[in-house]
Amino acid sequence: MNRVEERLLVAAHEAEGSQAAPPVLEPKKQPTQKRAQETYERILGACADLLGEVGIERLSTNLICQRLAISPPALYQYFPNKYAILHELGQRLMQVQNELLTPWAVPETMALSEDDFAASVAELFMQTLLITEQMPAGVWVTRALRAVPSLQEVRNRSHDLVTDLLLQPFLQAWPKADAAQARLTIRLAIDALYAAQELLFDDPSLDPQAVAHTMAQMVSGQMMRLRVAGAKAPRKSLPRRPKSA
Repeated sequence: MNRVEERLLVAAHEAEGSQAAPPVLEPKKQPTQKRAQETYERILGACADLLGEVGIERLSTNLICQRLAISPPALYQYFPNKYAILHELGQRLMQVQNELLTPWAVPETMALSEDDFAASVAELFMQTLLITEQMPAGVWVTRALRAVPSLQEVRNRSHDLVTDLLLQPFLQAWPKADAAQARLTIRLAIDALYAAQELLFDDPSLDPQAVAHTMAQMVSGQMMRLRVAGAKAPRKSLPRRPKSA
């Protein structure tokens, strides 16, 4: 394939993102050989680096190929367009964030007093903020999941999964609570907490600890209202987990 053909191939693939139909987001194939896996990961790494340098709109598969010194066909055998690469980065970010919740989402947490529950939420908020900032292009990937319509499904699906993860232990601790209202409250709380983190990314003048405390108090207050019907459930103290470095 000569340079003219390569440029035409790049133009055709980049045009997918500008058509009325949503772009294809699934990878074309998963690498199985070590060298292919290394190329796959290098593509993701270059995309993350460039995302922080040029932003979502200016990012292109052509720039990624130039950064890696590979041909467009080498990239397109794995990803059909830049949105598929962002989709993979978004899924990885959501997975890492959600893994923080697994040890937290237990009935003992849901049975904490209002102040202790708020403190626990604030700590989890700060840990999620830190891990997002430490992920390659984590802040920009978060913005992409909000700004790019075709990527919002990653965010929404993740938030639905987290809702189910938190709802079960809450109902175990407070079995008389209204399940439908609990689901709605938890879902809204998740979106509000993520929106607060995005606000911190967009406005560095805000104090993260103050935002975490305020949001945690709001969420805790709403969760306490859900407990009224299950007030007889036991309330236990949950040992504080050490804060992330």
